[in-house]
Amino acid sequence: MTGFRMPSAENKAAFVKKNFDRIASKYDRFNDWNSFYLHRLWKNRLVREIESKTTDNISVLDLCCGTGDISVRLEQSGKVRQLLCIDFSEKMLDVARHRLEVPVRSGRVTIRVGDATKLTSIPSGSLDAVSVGFGLRNVDDLDSALSEIHRVLKPGGVFANLDVGKVKNPFVRKIADFYFFRIVPVLGYLLWGGKNEMFDYLPVSSLSYPDQESLKEQLQAQGFTEVEYTNFVFGNATLHIAKKN
Repeated sequence: MTGFRMPSAENKAAFVKKNFDRIASKYDRFNDWNSFYLHRLWKNRLVREIESKTTDNISVLDLCCGTGDISVRLEQSGKVRQLLCIDFSEKMLDVARHRLEVPVRSGRVTIRVGDATKLTSIPSGSLDAVSVGFGLRNVDDLDSALSEIHRVLKPGGVFANLDVGKVKNPFVRKIADFYFFRIVPVLGYLLWGGKNEMFDYLPVSSLSYPDQESLKEQLQAQGFTEVEYTNFVFGNATLHIAKKN
């Protein structure tokens, strides 16, 4: 483990916003490096799951969209009619706006600053699907975020969440933890050109994030049904899929 200490619940949102703004231009390359480019395949899988579980001409929210890595994939889907992208880091959204410049101009894609725990601008039951990619562990109130996601979905709507998971096999877990907590921050430092506490935060934030079964139970407690998950790389990353009745 690193010596990094997580910000308090009261300070977490401000810390994450400030530091994601700082590393926005490096974030996509960092994800490529630390996942050996595998995150691209996982995000493709997320979009395919949404496509397979929805009808045509759907309205989708990519929440905690960051630089728009999943947003770009959703925009290219023939099933998506309207796409809303929300994040609370302006600098990350600047990257997303550049990547989605043409569909934003056409009005098919909307990019907006927002808080995952307070989606007050979105009417209840108005969306066919919500996606989140490596974002839920950064919110300061996970239950509030899940409650809001459930609220804005239509009956039958799909929630797809890709994030870190917990490795069960003790031997593999030791290797995974060494890589995640010792090597991944160093990759960030190399990319940044020096030490940056955000690259320490990203692995450490996984410690307080629920494991696969616990998140499944949390989703069910919020009213989601048909909750299932798929592990990638022994459970280092996990894709949860859930529906709203």
